[in-house]
Amino acid sequence: MSSLRMEVPEEELEMSSLNFTAFSDTSDLGQQAFRDGMAGLGAAVNVITTMVDGQPAGFTATAVTSVSDAPPTLLVCLNKSSSVFKAFDQAEFLCVNTLAAGQEMESNLFAGKLSQSERFNSITWQAFISGSPVLNACSRAFDCKITSRVSSGSHEVFFCEILGIGQAQEMTNLVYFNRKYHHLK
Repeated sequence: MSSLRMEVPEEELEMSSLNFTAFSDTSDLGQQAFRDGMAGLGAAVNVITTMVDGQPAGFTATAVTSVSDAPPTLLVCLNKSSSVFKAFDQAEFLCVNTLAAGQEMESNLFAGKLSQSERFNSITWQAFISGSPVLNACSRAFDCKITSRVSSGSHEVFFCEILGIGQAQEMTNLVYFNRKYHHLK
């Protein structure tokens, strides 16, 4: 494997407001630098849900992004060591519930250690087109068919074609930035 090293003139580095860190992705320093860098990427907070064998399952995620508008497609990333991985690995459909400003409780609920039944008994929800749960108070929901999966390192990436979209009248968002929740209105 070859390595790429870019030589940057010292005067250019001095003009930059960035602190540069070269790292190996396998070192503790490199992993922490990566996590710190990613904390600076603000992202919508979502609860990803599915229904497998009549049982709802869900988790909190910020690793969700659009892929294409023709056909409408998004992707969702899930850690393979997650307690819900088995359910999503078997799923044909999922729903991306984008949380509204003020829904920190729902985010923490689906990121925590409670059982799936305890999570879903703590909120109000209904089935969307695919049968996947939609959180009633979310800002928007994307009901999706999983069309492909790609394994990348510790995560599985689900590519999903959108079957339907639900949107609240008032568009607000719960976002996660710099390891804290923030509201967009």
